[in-house]
Amino acid sequence: MPGPVKVKRELSVGEVAKRAGVAVSTLHFYEAKGLITGNRSSGNQRRYPREILRRIAIIRVAQRAGISLADIRAALETVPEGRTPTQADWRRLSTNWRDSLQQRIDSLTQLRDQLESCIGCGCLSMAECPLRNPQDRLGADGPGPVLLQPVAKDGAMGEGDQPGGFKGA
Repeated sequence: MPGPVKVKRELSVGEVAKRAGVAVSTLHFYEAKGLITGNRSSGNQRRYPREILRRIAIIRVAQRAGISLADIRAALETVPEGRTPTQADWRRLSTNWRDSLQQRIDSLTQLRDQLESCIGCGCLSMAECPLRNPQDRLGADGPGPVLLQPVAKDGAMGEGDQPGGFKGA
């Protein structure tokens, strides 16, 4: 009768890539960004602990949700190195990301609704135009098409002016 199956504790970069469903270059990128860590064998080959597979799964889900790599790295730093992230770890991480995602959804919904009311307006300098002129910051320059006013006759260009005779956006 055969003995117990010995599970490899470390995986090669190719094995991790295949098991995680990512390219080897993705693993190198994640490592360069401090999202995962591996070590080198005596033959100078990159090796990863098995726990890395769960970390990569978390990274991939967070990326799909639009979480920045910096935020992912910061979150993963709260999970002890060398330990497979647990369900409790995932719950904590995903709750924080869920709040961030909801804020982005709310912001995009507001932007979409404002865009619908702004299409065709053309003014882009009214106090009500939150897309082009938040808090009516262009109102201080006076009435009219402020962004299209010619540069002063002396050729002096103020802040935001663009070469060619017109103030820039």
